[in-house]
Amino acid sequence: MFSRLFGKTKQETSAIATLDKLNETLEMLEKKEKVLINKASQEVEKAKEFTRAKNKRAAIQCLKRKRLYEQQIEQLGNFQLRIHDQMIMLEGAKATTETVDALRTGAAAMKAMQKATNIDDVDKTMDEINEQTENMKQIQEALSAPLGAAADFDEDELEAELEELEGAELEEQLLQPATTAPAAPVHVPVGLRPTRPAQKQTAEEDELAALQAEMAL
Repeated sequence: MFSRLFGKTKQETSAIATLDKLNETLEMLEKKEKVLINKASQEVEKAKEFTRAKNKRAAIQCLKRKRLYEQQIEQLGNFQLRIHDQMIMLEGAKATTETVDALRTGAAAMKAMQKATNIDDVDKTMDEINEQTENMKQIQEALSAPLGAAADFDEDELEAELEELEGAELEEQLLQPATTAPAAPVHVPVGLRPTRPAQKQTAEEDELAALQAEMAL
């Protein structure tokens, strides 16, 4: 009797220690997730800065790093979900064990009172226990299956995201009030006006304005 009591106490202590460990792991994953979210936000701000500097290649690199952080955030979310499932399953298993122990105690009392045992009831109980054990094993195997992660990036999607960032930046600039008065127009004779350089400059400004307009979406 004392050995059963000590064994039960040890099992309960082990279950509590396991739940504490799962809680610690869950807190660690949540902290990592917050750090990655912050890093992803920083990459977006860097992409905006490079966009202002017309450094398109550097801005795209920032967006790629942001995508990597987002993949890690999603993976950490899956890990947290698995830990929650494991904790629920462990608590359920602990309750099941306690219930089974109580049923066994009741069965022993009935045996002492009746001095008889029905073998059919024992077989039925064992079949139910084996079935539940098999179901729990299948659930654990499903939860322990590795996750597949793809790191392929679509350049067109990155281009579109960059255009959205540039458009947002343009909208911020348009919403800010003007701090300086516009310069007075300077009259230049038609014969002295440059033709080709003016067209090139206008095309670059139009391209930049289009990118910034997309960022506002």
